[in-house]
Parts: sequence; C-alpha cells; structure tokens
Amino acid sequence: MFIKVAFNLPLKKVFTYLPPEKGECAVGMRVKAPFGRREVQGFVVEVAESLDEDVSNLKAITKIMESEPLFDKSTWQTALWIADMYMCGWGEALYAMLPGGKREKDLEDEMEGSYGLPGSITLTDEQQNAVNSVLEGTESLFYIHGITGSGKTEVFLTLAEKMLEEGRGIIYLVPEIALTHQMVDAVKKRFADTVAVLHSALTPAQRLKQWRRIQSGEAKVVIGARSGIFAPVQNLGLIIIDEEHENSYKSGSSPRYHARQVAMYRAKKEKAKLVMGSATPSVEAYHLMENGTIKRLSLTRRVSGGQLPQIQVVDMSKEHYAISYVLRKEITRVCAEGRQVILFLNRRGFFYNFSCIDCGYEAKCSHCSIPLTYHKDRGLLICHYCGYSQRPERACPQCGSLQVGYGGFGTEKIEDDIQRLFPHLRTLRLDSDTATDKGHTKTVLDSFAKGEADILLGTQMVAKGFNFPKVSLVGIILADTTLQMPDFRSAERTFSLLTQVSGRAGRYSAGGKVIIQTCRPASYAIACAAALDEKGFYKQELMSRKMLGFPPFSRLFRFVFRSKNQEKASGAASDFAQMLSQMQPSGYRFQMLGPAECPLAVISDNYRYQIIINTDRFASAHGILSAALAAFKAPSGVYVEADVDPLSLM
Repeated sequence: MFIKVAFNLPLKKVFTYLPPEKGECAVGMRVKAPFGRREVQGFVVEVAESLDEDVSNLKAITKIMESEPLFDKSTWQTALWIADMYMCGWGEALYAMLPGGKREKDLEDEMEGSYGLPGSITLTDEQQNAVNSVLEGTESLFYIHGITGSGKTEVFLTLAEKMLEEGRGIIYLVPEIALTHQMVDAVKKRFADTVAVLHSALTPAQRLKQWRRIQSGEAKVVIGARSGIFAPVQNLGLIIIDEEHENSYKSGSSPRYHARQVAMYRAKKEKAKLVMGSATPSVEAYHLMENGTIKRLSLTRRVSGGQLPQIQVVDMSKEHYAISYVLRKEITRVCAEGRQVILFLNRRGFFYNFSCIDCGYEAKCSHCSIPLTYHKDRGLLICHYCGYSQRPERACPQCGSLQVGYGGFGTEKIEDDIQRLFPHLRTLRLDSDTATDKGHTKTVLDSFAKGEADILLGTQMVAKGFNFPKVSLVGIILADTTLQMPDFRSAERTFSLLTQVSGRAGRYSAGGKVIIQTCRPASYAIACAAALDEKGFYKQELMSRKMLGFPPFSRLFRFVFRSKNQEKASGAASDFAQMLSQMQPSGYRFQMLGPAECPLAVISDNYRYQIIINTDRFASAHGILSAALAAFKAPSGVYVEADVDPLSLM
C-alpha cells in the first residue's frame, strides 16, 4: 500500500510514502512525514495499492494526526479546481479550505446583539414573491436586489427554513465577523442547535469542533465569512452570499480565491441554488443580471416603516472647517429631538500627512512608499501598512525649515472637533485604532444601541449592516477618499459605500437625512448616490468600463514580483514579460500592461513590480499564463504573486 500526501507548498504535485508502522491511513487524514531534513504536516489525498514508479527509496509516514478523516474525495476535487483556477499549489488550496489552514483575518472582535435585526416576521408580497421564485424556479443563480432596509435578511432566513424542511443543508456567507455575530443571533433563534459558526475569531480547536459537527450532519446551517464556503455541508441545497459586493469575499493571500466564484462552482457541482443579495451589487453581478445569467428579484420598499432619506451634498471647496455649517446645524437639530447621528470617515488617525511648506518634503514610511499618518493620542506618525512609527519632527529634516505642518484629517481629528463643537453631546469612536482591545467593538455598539451616546463616529466598521432605530442623520465627512485611489473600481466603491452608509438613516421612521461632504460634487459616483439614481450610476459605469475594455467586458490577471532587492524584482518582472510575449500564439494576443512599479511601490521593505493581463478570451489566456508561471524560475529572494480576477491593482 502507498500513501500520497499533499503539503502546504506552491507545487502542483503530491508525494508518495509508505504506510506508518502503527495505524491505518485514509483519504482526508492529517499526517506527519519526512520532507527533506524536516518532518512536515500534510494531508492524505490518495491511498494506492500499487504504483508504476520506483518505490525503492520511499520513506514511511511517521505519525497519523487524527482518527477520522477531515475531508473526502469531493473536497480534494474542489482543491484541485481552486489550484488550477487561481494558479497555486494543490496543497496550498487544500490548506486554505480546512480547519487549521490559513484563515481570513478580521479587525472586529467577538460581538453579539441584534441591533435591530428582526425575528421571524410576516413577509411582504415582494419578499414572498422572491422566496417563491427561488424555490419554484428552474434557475440556479438568483440575486435579491433590494434597497437598504428592504428585508433581504428575512428572505434569506425563510429560504433556509424551507431548505431545512426538505432535509437540505445551507451555507450562509456574510462579509465580516461583526455581521457574522449579528446574524448568529438571528439565525440561532430560528434554527437552534442545527447552526454551526465558522469565523476567524475561533481557535483552531473550536473551528475543528464546528467542522466535525457539520461533517457529521449534526449542523445543517453554516454561517461564516469567506472561508465558510468550504464547509463540508451534507446534501447542500442552498448557498447565500449576503452583501455580495463586499471586497472581503476575495482572499488577499494564496490561493487568491473569490468566495462568489467558489460558490458558483459548488452550486453547479452539488446541484444547489446560489442566492446573492445587496443594495449595491458589484458591477460584474449587475451586468450578469442585465444579460439574464443571474435572475434578479427586486425588493423596492423598506419593511420597518422607514423611508429613504433626504440626501444633501455639500461642496467642501467653499467650507473652512472639516465639519460644514450644514452638518453642524443638522447635528444640533437631530440631537435636540432625542435622535442619534452616525458620522462616517474612511480614514483613521488625526492628520493624514506631515510636510514642509518650503521644500515640499513629505514624511513617508521608511519601509513603505506611503505617507505617515499622525495619531495625536499616541503622539506618533504611523504607517498604516507595516506599523512603523516615529516622533514628528520640529523642523524639516530635508531643508531645516520650521515651516512644517499637517494636512488632511482622520477620525481622531473629527472626534476632537466634535467634542469642541458639541461638548454637551456624548460621542463614541469606532475604528481599527480603538478596536484593538478585546470586546471594545461590542461595548461601543451595545452602548450606542441603548441610546447611551448621541453620535457614533467611525470608519467602514460603522458603514453598513447595523440597524439602529434612533439614527435619523448620517454625515459623510469626506466622500472623496475612495475616489482618489488610482484604480478603475474607485467609482464603484465610492457609490457603494455612500449608498450603504446613507442606508443607516431613517430605517424605522420618516425624516431621515444624509449630508454628503465632498470636494468633487460633479463626480457621477457621488451625484448618483446623492440622487438615489442606481440605474444611472450602473449605466454610466458600464459604459465607461466597456470603452476602456475593463471587467465585466474582459478578465484580468495580475502578477506581482516582490523582493528586498529592487533590481531583482524589476528584472524578474521583465523576464516574465518577455517569456509571455514569446508564448503568445500568432492568432491570439492578450493585452499586457507593464511591467511597471505597483502604485504602492514599496511595502515592508519589499520592492513591488506588476504585470497586468487584460483579455476577452479567459480560457486561452489562463492556459498560457498557467504554463508560463509553472515554467518561470524566479531568482532567489524574489516572490511571485498570481491573482486571477484581482479586485485591487494597488
């Protein structure tokens, strides 16, 4: 008997071993085996009775790690698909899927409390129609496209209930741990002990315990973030992807999979239905709805008695302070009425840069090519990428001038302004700086939900997902932060974020108001969000993407070459580009952008160069690029990152 083992390595191969002296190996078991001079943990992926290869030098497995397999042949087939699709090693794919492997990291800590999530309610006609369409339809891909507060969650839960009655299993994906815990509260009320939760706050032991409950069929409803899509749900009938537009469904490390693509693969393979939902679908999903690939099910009315808010745009080029006169006036009015306010700014810290007026010097991280952010509470300039920090200079280190100062502003500065302008109001701040203490996020949100504060100020952590009944004003301090990114998706991200944040106002009553502060009021992303003109935005964005030849009218591949040595990184990128040029067949040539420095050229002392491939013939390009990557030998000290359908080009 011979045992084939996959290791967590960037290789598309498995390694053959002899059985251990004690115990019996089966597919799906974790084992330890000699690998070079080390003993390495791997997974058994095949048990063979005979081999065609030379077996004289085979070593034996040294230890079996568990008595029951963690996965079956079907999981291994999914791992092979992921490795092929996302250009990574077989073992890398497997390790990303299983407990104890790589897991997504979230900033939020453990949280509970429903913050306005409803229990079981009577469905509206629109909601019931959506449920019936999914259950009775012959299609496999559906999209619940509803305005904020239109009751998408209740549609998802009702569908899960119906699937359970048929003896089918459910995977329910949410984008972040904060939303996961909120959903757990609602789902456990409905489904009690049949629920298993998979998220990054679990220890490996807790994760393994939940995995075993799912594997045994005890848990039939799985709620999780991105990696929950790999859960071994028995007789899978339904996959739900809530807030489908969220970037967190895309993995930032190898394998760089997108949970939506894996969900489509599993739904087809296991004959399950995939139901996605959002108030702001990704441009790709919207395009697929328009051409009929995904069936759209619309929810057009708020279910809790609320109305869509009135939205006002303030041109900040005519203002002197970060909080405009209009916003100050509205905060005063709303709080005097006993209502609450959410203020949103997608930028933390006190000041955003430190520079010299005389020579133009700007304080940048010595390890990354980005400006340092001043944090007043710590008295430090901090890099938000690698964590490097330094004390602010009193004089310019470049020319010696005393004309140095700060520019821009973050949540810390706005908190300072609010406390100065409204000393009688109670303000809470929530961003990744304040959320470092265990349980802090939960404490802040609980306090705001109970009405113990008038204003909640924060970054994306307060932007969506929460339903606070007393909130009737949302102020967006600066709507331009995402627009300034040099990325073709910046307009989409801006529109989505503004729409989602605006949706926090007036969810349970009329009279909600949103103030959008911007220096670019003419931007169509901002203008369409303010006018609640969703169709207008998607029409213009799709037209722009088509003219530029960007997704969804093409597919992208991104290769990043990083090294501590700039010449090595640049040289490797050039060599790979030359190889690609030679490998393209005469009848088909894809568009190659680069090699060039990444917009973020240096991160953590690593120089970064990239090549972007743009093609309308995905399968042909994928085959050529996979072969090139397999054949390419990167110099020592150079790491190559492959990203299929990248969400970020930074």
